[in-house]
Amino acid sequence: MSKNDITVLLVEDELTLAMIIKDTLEESGFIIYTAGDGEEGLRLFFELRPDVLVADVMMPKMDGFEMVRRIRQTDKQTPVLFLTARSGINDVVEGFELGANDYLKKPFGMQELIIRIKALLGKAFLFTENKTSNRFEIGSYLFDPITQTLMHAGMKQELSHRESEILKRLCENKNQVVNTQDVLLELWGDDSFFNSRSLHVFITKLRHKLSQDEQIRIINVRGIGYKLIAT
Repeated sequence: MSKNDITVLLVEDELTLAMIIKDTLEESGFIIYTAGDGEEGLRLFFELRPDVLVADVMMPKMDGFEMVRRIRQTDKQTPVLFLTARSGINDVVEGFELGANDYLKKPFGMQELIIRIKALLGKAFLFTENKTSNRFEIGSYLFDPITQTLMHAGMKQELSHRESEILKRLCENKNQVVNTQDVLLELWGDDSFFNSRSLHVFITKLRHKLSQDEQIRIINVRGIGYKLIAT
């Protein structure tokens, strides 16, 4: 796929920043569409079906979180990158749980934004090519990483994109330690303490969602990583 085929929808209410991002990305060969609030962004997303969505969190009419929540009801694949001035871990975790793939804190460098977008697109195309991925049996649960669902006793639980990616790695290495640093670099882009705390929050949520089977455990191997144990 050539760069000229890549479309980006940028949803940003700060007009000056939006124009700077638009001009910079267009110079790098991307096709950019812009929206100034969440409502317009939602409408344009389904009209344009872009390759990647870049969205501010704090916006008028509809914030970025609500916009992405609505998008993810029907589209779970298009990569989403949040731009945010909010640095609280709860805000970041909420974004990931809604289905975001990455976030970038303001202020940021344009080159970093371009690198993040390219990385997300690379992962998205790789994911599309591997849609034949097997489902995983975890004790009495059935996990489908494509639909991002957990089935147990006829009941289905929806997982966020981030939860699904973490669980997939644990399943692929069942009864083996999955290195924390590897997960952070693959899913977050860096292994900072802040992101490590975020990963721990997701592990806690996965433990809760797998709690109906007492034979399943996700244990913390101190200083190394996490291990999924299921009989």
